[in-house]
This record gives sequence, C-alpha cells and structure tokens, in this order.
Amino acid sequence: MQLVLVTGLSGSGKSIAIRQLEDCGYYCIDNLPAEFLLPIARKLREDGTRAAAVAIDARSHATYDTVIESLSTLAQEHFDIRVLFLTASDEELVRRFSETRRRHPLSTKAEHHDEEVTLLEAIRTERRLLDPFATSAHVIDTTQLLPAQLRNWVQSFIEQPAAKMTLTFESFAFKLGVPGTADLVFDVRCLPNPYYDPELRVLTGRDAPVAAFLEREPLVAEMIDDIECFISRWYPHYRAQNRHYLTVCIGCTGGQHRSVYVAEALGRRFSRMAGTIVRHRALGNRAGNLKQTI
Repeated sequence: MQLVLVTGLSGSGKSIAIRQLEDCGYYCIDNLPAEFLLPIARKLREDGTRAAAVAIDARSHATYDTVIESLSTLAQEHFDIRVLFLTASDEELVRRFSETRRRHPLSTKAEHHDEEVTLLEAIRTERRLLDPFATSAHVIDTTQLLPAQLRNWVQSFIEQPAAKMTLTFESFAFKLGVPGTADLVFDVRCLPNPYYDPELRVLTGRDAPVAAFLEREPLVAEMIDDIECFISRWYPHYRAQNRHYLTVCIGCTGGQHRSVYVAEALGRRFSRMAGTIVRHRALGNRAGNLKQTI
C-alpha cells in the first residue's frame, strides 16, 4: 500500500494537496493526530486500501521522533512511504493569512502561557517545530505558486515510481528569488537569451522555436553537458547519505526560456532513473494568469 504523509506550514497549501490526492483516488485523512498514524495505516491496508494520504501538522500531540518511528515501522512492513512537505516564505504566509483573515492555529500556545502571539511569531514557531520533517521529505515551496501549479506538482510527485532518491529539476526566475527548497542551483543567465527575439519573447523553453534557437548555440549544449557531468559524478554520494530527495534548480532572469529548456533537457537525460521529476516555477505566473491565494 502506498501511504503519502502530507505535512508543512499552515497556509502553505496542504488542503489543496490533500484535495488533489483525493481526486486521484487516495483515501485521505486531514489533520490526523500522529499517534494514530500506525494503527490507521495498518487498518486501511487490512481493509484493502491501496493508496492513502494523511495530513499531520504542528497541532499534533506527538513528537517528530514518534512520527519517524511510525514511518520506519510501516516501511519495514513494506508500505510505500512518501513524505510531502509544503512550505512558503514568512512574507508569503503573512500575506495569505492577512488576505483570508484566517487565524493561525498556533496563535495561542501553552508555551506562551496562553498569551496571544503575533502572526509572524506563530509562523516561526510552527516552522521550528516542523523543520525536522523537511530533511527527509519531498519539499515544495509554494511561494508565488498558483493553486493549479501545486495540484500538478502533487500529481507529478505521486505518479513517479518508488525510488531510493527522487531527482527533481526545477526552473525558476532569479528576479523572483531562489527557491528555498533548492539543494543545487545552476545559473544559466550567461547563455544567449531568446527573450530579445520579438518572435520568441512570448514563447517558452518548451516550444520548438525556442528550442531550435538554443540548440544552435554551442554554449547551451556545453552548459547542459557540464551540469549533467556534475550531477552524474555526485549523485551516488548524495544517495549514499540516505537522502530521499535531491532538488536541482536551474535559474535564468525570467524563468521562461533558458532555464526551462535546460531543465527539460536534463530531465530527458536522467529519465532513465526512477523518480525523475521536471517542473517549472515561473511559467504559471506569466503575464495573463490570474494569481489566486493558495
């Protein structure tokens, strides 16, 4: 049985992720107290459930060690365990809570003697409590991410075959900031830019004319070869550290042409590896799209 654990910061999009998993046929349980994870997972498999997802957040009464121990036990019982951790910048989370006028679940905590804390203090407390999960999870930074993008990324994550380590190539725009989930960052802004060709400006690195433009440039092929060589050389060493996920971020100025093309090319070159994912952070935020709150 496949079991997806969804966790992360309040306001980062866990509800969207759980709804997407439910739409994909998963049996979903939101806000599960962590001490119930082990017996419920066993019961679901006993009842014939083949895919389930549970959301656990900082409101759980169990400690991080308890959750990890339960996941380890389930893995030994041949469950296909996948952990999805959603996060966002402090500024983005403050904006979302302010726009929706929702109350942060940790606004009042016993450690503060039941006194009210500021929204930013609550966010940082939750980040500290959940930070250990991020070290062993597939992390998605939903800052400036559209709900549709998050749904697509969640679906891509669960559709990948089980692998010892998931390798993700993610394009992004430097003008919007480096993703907080990046393990490795490669800057391809030194490559020729299709943006300055008026006919290519509105296209993306996925479109054939842009690909043809970049394929004519020797530097582009050299850059891709060098990145492939680096990752191939060091991938076994990352895997030897018992890492489950490695996120390689490729950045250009706008995240639309060069970084997208390079990420797609690398994804094809590493497609032989189980668990290779390609995704594009900036494409969903191109002009003409209406940004919604996650």
